[in-house]
Amino acid sequence: MPRPEKDRIVHTPPFFTVFKPAGIESKLLAQTHLTLDEYEAFRLADYIGLSHNEAAEEMEISRSTFTRLIEKARKKIAGFFVKGSLLTIEGGNIHFRNNLIKCISCGYMFKIEMDALLTECPQCKSKDLLNLAGGFGHGECCVIDNN
Repeated sequence: MPRPEKDRIVHTPPFFTVFKPAGIESKLLAQTHLTLDEYEAFRLADYIGLSHNEAAEEMEISRSTFTRLIEKARKKIAGFFVKGSLLTIEGGNIHFRNNLIKCISCGYMFKIEMDALLTECPQCKSKDLLNLAGGFGHGECCVIDNN
């Protein structure tokens, strides 16, 4: 029996979770699913430029696990560009280190620590806030009730 997968650390939820070629309806496209841990591996290695060792430490996984993740992510992202599919980011065994909150009233987005309690937008003082980490439904540990 294989060992259960260890949860991977993702710094913050992604701003955007669905991408598609312009001018083609989503329902006509094949789907490519990128997990949140694959997204984080891609972000750390190719956007921030960390080495595999540094990125593995950041995600609290082994270097070999990180290498497998980044290879899968790169293959999926390359397929998305070459084939023109619908790319969605969702799922995976993860925990967020920080959260992104978006104010529905003014559109302001800000990062907070997962255990921080926030009841109003620091920009406009609205209480109409969207918890981006809570939208992934991967566990109550990353869902903050700001009400």
